[in-house]
Order: sequence, then structure tokens, then C-alpha cells
Amino acid sequence: MLMKSNDGRGGEARLHYGPNGFRVLRTGSHVTCAVTGEAIPLDALRYWSVNRQEPYASARIATERLKP
Repeated sequence: MLMKSNDGRGGEARLHYGPNGFRVLRTGSHVTCAVTGEAIPLDALRYWSVNRQEPYASARIATERLKP
């Protein structure tokens, strides 16, 4: 289940990424893409690495980052 945090607080959230969703460790409105530095609103976050514990702005970026 994908968890969201929409309590109106701005700033960067801190998340723990799991295989089926994420857990909010620190409330915020967005996370920062590990590759591009782009702010990703939590309700738009779809791509992340469980092993690396980092978010990605798009499928293309995630695929490139996770290539061996």
C-alpha cells in the first residue's frame, strides 16, 4: 500500500522505501530525486530502490540508475 503525507507541511519528507510502498519517517511535501535533484511530490512518487533507499523522478531515470 502506498502511503501518503498530505498534512500541508512543506519541506522534504524522509521515507523508508519498501517493496510495496513507503513509510513516512519525517513529514514533508516531497522527496528529492537521487539522480536529478528534482523535487517529487509524495503523491507522484512511483519509483524508488529498496536496496539503495533512494527515490527517482521517472521510470527512465530509475532504469538508468539501477543498471549494473
